Amino acid sequence: MRIDLFLKEARIIKRRTIAKEYCLRELVLINGKIAKPSSVVKTGDIVNITFGDKNFDIAVTIEKVGKKEKASYERV
Repeated sequence: MRIDLFLKEARIIKRRTIAKEYCLRELVLINGKIAKPSSVVKTGDIVNITFGDKNFDIAVTIEKVGKKEKASYERV
């Protein structure tokens, strides 16, 4: 699943366009590497997001539900 879609589906960021902007401003890291909006995230990846002066680390969980994927996370 793309990182911008994951951030929206997991309800971390409200809109996919805003998630894309965060990635383009290099505020999102996947396993310590700068994420592009199209970067793929898998279950077990650690995503670091910077909101202002706060950093959040989250562990990715993606489940298949029929043809769709369900995104969720757990704060690390």
